[in-house]
Amino acid sequence: MTFSIAGTDGNGRFGLAVSSSSPAVAARCIHLRDGVGAVSSQNITDPRLGSALLDRLEAGDTAQQALDGVVGSAENIDFRQLVVLDSRSGSAVYSGSRTLGVFGQGSGPSCVGAGNMLADPGVLQAACDAFDTTDGELEQRLLAGLKGAIAAGGEAGPVHSAGLSVVSGHGWRDTDLRIDWHEDPITELGKLLEIWLPQRDAYVTRGLDPQASEGYGVPGDER
Repeated sequence: MTFSIAGTDGNGRFGLAVSSSSPAVAARCIHLRDGVGAVSSQNITDPRLGSALLDRLEAGDTAQQALDGVVGSAENIDFRQLVVLDSRSGSAVYSGSRTLGVFGQGSGPSCVGAGNMLADPGVLQAACDAFDTTDGELEQRLLAGLKGAIAAGGEAGPVHSAGLSVVSGHGWRDTDLRIDWHEDPITELGKLLEIWLPQRDAYVTRGLDPQASEGYGVPGDER
């Protein structure tokens, strides 16, 4: 019921974009940590596995080592699909034996993706190819990955939610966007990203050094 793509710009930013037929998919599936990497826990989702994988990455495991450790110890692992990208652009994917429907995965030099209930097993390689051939901000490349997946067939049925999040070393997600229920969530996510990106760095400045901010753009702000 879900497909996702994780990517990095090679300069310390990590992000993940995801879409699903289920509501509010990003609330459950996206897991990011500054300087560590990006993880998606999907299919029959156990969000706890995202934190477990990031803990292993932070302790020094590669993506594959972290995945092997979690797969070897977690309960009900046959129901899970896991996507891992580490700080060195290493990647790994696990699809349990009870992953739903047609499932597949894809990868590129700085991205990795996987999905289930797909129209075609090549959907996620199309997503990664779109990520690799798109210029711009990491957010724009991740969105291109989602669009590439849809162009290649996407899920077997309609998708209704989507999300896109990025960490850049500030201590929080400097981009964290969600469309929790819509007939065309990826298009709506793109519209939201167009509004957000020109303001993103200003919000980072307000968090780190509010006195350096040029203004807050709200009534009553007389800077």
